[in-house]
Amino acid sequence: MSVLLETSVGDLVIDLEVDACPKTCENFLKLCKVYYYNLNAFFNVSKDFLAQAGDPTATGTGGESIWSYIASGSSSKDSTVPRYFPPEVLPKLKHTHKGTVSMAVAPTLEGEAKGGCGSQFFVTLGDNIDYLDGKHAVFGHVVEGFDTLDKLNDVFTDQDGRPFKDVRIRHVVILDDPFPDPPGLVQPPSSPTRPPDNSTRIAEDEDPLATLPEEDEERIRREKAAAASALTLEMVGDLPFANVRPPENVLFVCKLNPVTRDEDLELIFSRFGVIMSCQVIRDKKTGDSLQYAFIEFDKREDAEQAYFKMQNVLVDDRRIWVDFSQSVARMNTSWSNDVKKGPRATERGNSGFGGRDDLEKTSKYRAGNDTRRGGSHGYGMVFDVPGAGSGSRRKRSRSRERHGDGGRDNRRRRSKSPARERVRHRSRSRSRSREDRRAGHSDRDRRR
Repeated sequence: MSVLLETSVGDLVIDLEVDACPKTCENFLKLCKVYYYNLNAFFNVSKDFLAQAGDPTATGTGGESIWSYIASGSSSKDSTVPRYFPPEVLPKLKHTHKGTVSMAVAPTLEGEAKGGCGSQFFVTLGDNIDYLDGKHAVFGHVVEGFDTLDKLNDVFTDQDGRPFKDVRIRHVVILDDPFPDPPGLVQPPSSPTRPPDNSTRIAEDEDPLATLPEEDEERIRREKAAAASALTLEMVGDLPFANVRPPENVLFVCKLNPVTRDEDLELIFSRFGVIMSCQVIRDKKTGDSLQYAFIEFDKREDAEQAYFKMQNVLVDDRRIWVDFSQSVARMNTSWSNDVKKGPRATERGNSGFGGRDDLEKTSKYRAGNDTRRGGSHGYGMVFDVPGAGSGSRRKRSRSRERHGDGGRDNRRRRSKSPARERVRHRSRSRSRSREDRRAGHSDRDRRR
């Protein structure tokens, strides 16, 4: 006499000791017949020891025998039927082999009726577990599905021994039942569809997206994958926070001809709308073009139109590639101060063409309002490129080159101013007159 348990990690075929333990086997078979074990979880799994199930509440304190179940469901509700029945513990049936199936014996608690066997059972996950001999009633053995026991033995559990991903009994099939049904037993028309413990945990083989349409399933999977990637980038410090979004009005243009200038691109792309900035990224040391650029439009719609129209267009004998920028502003702890003080850039490293590291070396990120563009644009990008950029930036750089930073050459230039020369000439004249007068007095003293 055997029973097939279809679990979320595989199937188990249990051969019952009907002749040695008739009452225990009858209780187990009739509970299977009324779908009592369907969607029950293995709430206690101990590695190389045992896996326990059969409690609808998944707490280890629930469950009852088939006779108590029938009495509680009848209209008369006979309270004289005990919750448990006496265990059939036989000395010859021991826990010597892996896959031994036993009824868990509930202890007698103070203020309650006598303990015994109800519905909870366990399957051993190792050999020669003699600790359980004489304490729990053996009534069956697993004859097929030892690979399922290995999977059950390897699941990860919490501190209470419950798997993080529930392993549940999906369905029970009675292969042979020699016992007649007890009076009052009514088999439900169908198996339950919800776990009796109302658990929200995901089973080991359960896919929560399997019931959705294919389009929604793919969309949700992509969103979860993107969220996981963003969280990883946030953890390693590449993103200020996981939900940050790149600007929608900035285009990334690559595969440029090295001779293409900022003015050329701005002239070509300006027919789609107002351009706030257009910068070809150049090497900081040599000034050579790195063959890609960033173009920021005033409106997102203009950027979208340029994206669709300028893809694979021939510019200076090169077919360019246009895409939306994936760069975001770099935030730090002093972001609020940056907003008050204005744009502030931080420089990062560089490694190759068109990649993220390329952008990091040649670009400077800022947070706050872009005062140069006359409005608030969220997280924008300011590039520090020699020979390129706004007029005010070039004027400042020329001013620095002209006046320097207060060094020795600068002091020499300041010393040649006319006003300073006149003051120095007067001071030299006065000092000379003093010396002449002193020399005259000394000559007169000698004559005397």
